[in-house]
Amino acid sequence: QVQLVESGGGLVQAGGSLRLSCVASGSIFKINGMGWYRQAPGKQRDLVATITSDGTTNYADSVKGRFTISRDNAKNTVYLQMSSLRPEDTAVYYCNAGLFVAGSFTYRELWGQGTLVTVSS
Repeated sequence: QVQLVESGGGLVQAGGSLRLSCVASGSIFKINGMGWYRQAPGKQRDLVATITSDGTTNYADSVKGRFTISRDNAKNTVYLQMSSLRPEDTAVYYCNAGLFVAGSFTYRELWGQGTLVTVSS
């Protein structure tokens, strides 16, 4: 069984930093794109940042210049370094990945369970 597990959320003051991690585990043949999304209370889930298998990145305008997405393909891990955090960044952050399962080569899109980031003013 393949799954994504996030870590690194927590409470931070405005202006502070946090780093989120997401590990893909299980029988994985190849991971294509990976990304982070977030959902604030009462709002829809929105894209934060994505990264392709060759390292091409894309960011939401609201986080450009403050957040950095990266990945370690050898560890099947994607990171989100968040700096200059604002109260409006408060949300549950979800990891997303598209991957091929080893053996069956079935393509699956997975979501993690989410990790809460709270930014106090």
